Amino acid sequence: MIESNKIKELARDIWPVVQSYRHHLHKNPELSFEEFNTAKFIESKLSEFAGENRIYRLANTGIVYEITGKNPGRTIALRADIDALPILEKNDKPYRSQNDGVMHACGHDVHTSCMLGAAQLLTELSDYFDGTVKIIFQPAEEKIPGGASLMIKEGVLKNPAPTSIIGQHVMPLIPAGKVGFRSGKYMASADEIYLTVKGKGGHAAMPENLVDPILIAAQLITALQQIVSRKASPKMPSVLSFGRIEGLGATNVIPETVALQGTFRTLNEEWRFEAHDWIRKICKNISQAAGGDCDVDIKVGYPYLSNDPELTAKSMEAAKNFLGDENVVDLDIWMAAEDFAYYSQEIPACFYRLGTRNESEGITSGVHTATFDIDESSMEIGVGLMTWLALEELRS
Repeated sequence: MIESNKIKELARDIWPVVQSYRHHLHKNPELSFEEFNTAKFIESKLSEFAGENRIYRLANTGIVYEITGKNPGRTIALRADIDALPILEKNDKPYRSQNDGVMHACGHDVHTSCMLGAAQLLTELSDYFDGTVKIIFQPAEEKIPGGASLMIKEGVLKNPAPTSIIGQHVMPLIPAGKVGFRSGKYMASADEIYLTVKGKGGHAAMPENLVDPILIAAQLITALQQIVSRKASPKMPSVLSFGRIEGLGATNVIPETVALQGTFRTLNEEWRFEAHDWIRKICKNISQAAGGDCDVDIKVGYPYLSNDPELTAKSMEAAKNFLGDENVVDLDIWMAAEDFAYYSQEIPACFYRLGTRNESEGITSGVHTATFDIDESSMEIGVGLMTWLALEELRS
C-alpha cells in the first residue's frame, strides 16, 4: 500500500511537466467538437508512458486510456474535459491563447493537464492496485448535446464497465490549496430557450394599425417569471433568465418580429419538463391575446448533476486525509450546468472542485471571462488528489 506522502512527492516532482502541458494547451485552444490537435497532443503524451495499456478514441476527438493494475478487479473512471470557449482572451501572459477568439476560460486545459499527470502516476503505480482505471479525456463539454452524452452512447461506460466515476473542476471562488465537495444534487439542468415573437410591423406613429412584437416581448419577459415565482415549489431551485433580445426596428419603426434567447435551469427532471410546457402556454396565450404569435424552441440540454452520497463521502474523507481537514470545504448548490451530469445519471459519480484563487496575485476572475486564469500551484494538488482518490476508490 502506497502512502499519501509518496503521492504528494510524485505530484510535486511532475508539476513542472504538468505546467508545460497547461501552457501548451492554453496557447492552442480548440472549440467543442473541433479538438483535433488537442486530441493528438493527449495521445502523444499518453503514448510516452502507456506501455501496453490501451489508448483509443470515442466521439471523434475523445480519448480513453485504460490502466491495468497488477491483478484483475473492478474498474473505476476518471474524467477530464478538453474543449475551450469562443472568448477573446485579455490576459497578457506568455501562454495566452494564440487562437484569437478562442480561450480556455473554463479551466479545461487545467483539467486535461492534471489528468495527464495523474495518468502517468497511476501508470507508474499500477503494481500497487488491483483492477482498472479508465481515464476519459472528453470533448465538447461546452456545447449541447455535450461530449459526455456522445461518449456514453459510444460505450465509454462499458467493456469494462466502471463502478464509479470522479471528475475535477477548477473553482476560482476557492483559494488555491483547498478543494470542495457536495453530496447529492449539486449542479442544475440547463435548457436553451429561443422565442420568436411575431407581430405586424410598420410606422411607430400609427400603432393602432400594428401588432407590436416589442410590447409583447416585454410582457412575456415579465409574465414568464411567474413560472419560477408561482409555479415552482419554493423548495426547488429554478432559474429562468433571458440574456438576449433582438428587435430590429428603429425610433420610428416597429419590427415584424422580436427574438429572445434565454435559459431555464433546475434540479428536478419532472419539474423541468413541466416548466417547458408552461413556457409554451404562456408565450402562446399572451402573444395571441395581443394579436400576434410566438414560436417557442426549447433545446433540451444537460440534466442536473447529482453526486452519489456514498462515493462523495468516501472521496471527501480521502481528500481530508490527503490535504488536511482545513483544506476541504463544503460546497453550496451551483446553478451552472455540466455535462458530467450524464455520467452521474448512469453510475455513482463524484464531481468536486479544485481551488485556484490567489487574491494576492490578482487571480480572481471567474470562469467564462476573458481574464480567467489560475494559481498554477493548484495543479500539484490537482494531480496528486486525483491520483490518491483513484487509489482509495480501488482499495475500498
